[in-house]
Amino acid sequence: MTDLSPFAHAGSGQGLPLPSAAAEHCREITRSHSKTFYLGSRLFPPRQREAVWAVYAACRTGDDIADEGAGPETERHLAEWWARVQGAFGGQPHSDPVSQALAWAASEYSIPLAAFAELHEGLQMDLRGERYRDMDDLTLYCRRVAGVVGFMIAPISGYQGGDATLGHALRLGQAMQLTNILRDVGEDLARGRVYLPETLLDEYGLSRAVLERGVVTSEYRALMRHLAGLAREWYAEGRTGIPCLQGRARIAVLTAARAYEGILDDLERSDYDNFNRRAFVSGRRKLMLLPQVWWELRGAAGPAT
Repeated sequence: MTDLSPFAHAGSGQGLPLPSAAAEHCREITRSHSKTFYLGSRLFPPRQREAVWAVYAACRTGDDIADEGAGPETERHLAEWWARVQGAFGGQPHSDPVSQALAWAASEYSIPLAAFAELHEGLQMDLRGERYRDMDDLTLYCRRVAGVVGFMIAPISGYQGGDATLGHALRLGQAMQLTNILRDVGEDLARGRVYLPETLLDEYGLSRAVLERGVVTSEYRALMRHLAGLAREWYAEGRTGIPCLQGRARIAVLTAARAYEGILDDLERSDYDNFNRRAFVSGRRKLMLLPQVWWELRGAAGPAT
């Protein structure tokens, strides 16, 4: 098993207030950038909810910088972002509301700085224009830019089960990132990025040049089915750790996971056309998930204590 000890901590819970302006700023970033994640976050208790928003806003800010494209200016912005994150964890946050909120969250819950360090490495992969030669390369990328978010959320939620639970949280984040990649193939191509592993493209008789034509061929559908199936396996593995979370975090995380997995359903219904449309889950369908999630969790049990 992967050594997850740098990420396993107990929360501190000092009870300090988060300035309302910083909380609202992070809430709005979360709401405007990921309605699916935002829906799940709303189901946390208020204090945990604000910490989740702070974490999301900090991650999103770094991700937005990486999406600016390669170049010295972007590298400088990313270095400044990383310095602000480190300052927040060191109790000396920058004056911006995201840094203030992250400093508060890090003082209230033992969110590991090591998880943000991995995220930083993942964002640098984007700036370098990393090539993804095989599935191992892509799995590592998914870990760094999304899987480690599970390590950030688990201490906020509270959890049992130690490293095993953190491993499931990691896998759930990787599943969500792989879903993003499958949803955004066309958008990423427009940015000059291809995340689909080269060995898989070769196996299915595809190439970057073929992808850039934007035509959904039978070979392309087969590749999408393969990767969507892998994402579903990762979701199933990740969900097994949700009963180990504490309190309302269970329903919050499972709702977000089920809604995200619904993107794969929509992609399938569109015959895997991710060149001309963006797969999504409607607000109505997300709300319909809530009773299903509640029922699913009724029969779930965490680890024996």
